[in-house]
Amino acid sequence: MKKLLMLLICGLLWAGVLNAQQTQYMVFEFIKVEKDHLFDYIEFKDLMEKVYRQALNDKIINGWDIWRLQNGADQGNFQYVMVTYFNDPVKMMNGMEDETMIEYTKIAYPHLSDSQVRTLFQQALALKDAPMRLYMRQLASTNDNFQFRPGVLASFDLMKAVEGKFGDYEKAEIEVFMPIHQNRINQGMMGHWSFLRAALPQGSEAKSTHLTVNLFKDYMQFFNAQAYEDMNQTAEQREAVNAGLNSRDQKWVYLATLENVVR
Repeated sequence: MKKLLMLLICGLLWAGVLNAQQTQYMVFEFIKVEKDHLFDYIEFKDLMEKVYRQALNDKIINGWDIWRLQNGADQGNFQYVMVTYFNDPVKMMNGMEDETMIEYTKIAYPHLSDSQVRTLFQQALALKDAPMRLYMRQLASTNDNFQFRPGVLASFDLMKAVEGKFGDYEKAEIEVFMPIHQNRINQGMMGHWSFLRAALPQGSEAKSTHLTVNLFKDYMQFFNAQAYEDMNQTAEQREAVNAGLNSRDQKWVYLATLENVVR
């Protein structure tokens, strides 16, 4: 009996470890690029892709993307969104030190000298400004096999839970809205959906507390999803949807196209 109890406890602990390992953390950097540097930014993206691919090979990160913004409330300030994926909150907060990135740059450009690599790296960093950075933890996601490749579309929806309805909002996203998105995916009208919460404590003046990521393989799928209406919803389901909508404020919606990806 004791042996069985110990096996059960070990099984529960191992399940907890696996769950912790599967939790995904993401850093969203909304990037501002001056208009006269937009062409140079192409070289920056290619450089960063090579650097982050080395970081992925060394298991420092889980993945990396650069998205070009199509619209949004701050379109005049932000032109790109860079997303870096981690499986550990400590790795997320530490990020990658400049020296580590320079070493990866040397690997990516073995024909350059040390001074040339450092100059290239500093020139690349000077092209961008990231005035808004979000540290997020994924709470839920749909069951799908969406493939990240250049050209796919994303809708990044920044939300703020209504004061006093934080728990209600998260419950609504997971129990009400996620099944709706899963149904769209099953019908081929969407690629992927995930729900994220700010990983750092925030005060009442925070502009957003949560983020939903909606992914589509192309514009046809995107517009079909916008026109989708579930006519089979019951009155109870519609009431739950409305309650969920009333528990949060949709602050900004950014439509973006994937340009560079490391997986």
